[in-house]
Amino acid sequence: MPKIQWERLPREKWAHLRDRAKERLISEADLFELAEWKAQGFDVPDGDWYKDFGTFKLCGTGRYPSTFLVAGQAARGKRL
Repeated sequence: MPKIQWERLPREKWAHLRDRAKERLISEADLFELAEWKAQGFDVPDGDWYKDFGTFKLCGTGRYPSTFLVAGQAARGKRL
């Protein structure tokens, strides 16, 4: 299983993640929690997945993160 690829993401993907974090009011504390989780280098499945942090969800497909959802928004794929 792959690891999430944060380095060398296309500009468009970074812009989308940044915009969703702002739009969905992902707090600085939430982003620090994400950074701590990211540092552990978990494997992700090849298909759709999401990680529920309680106040927000990070969603992705394979090795690439794709968007942020707020608590209560439905996510698809395998829960990590």
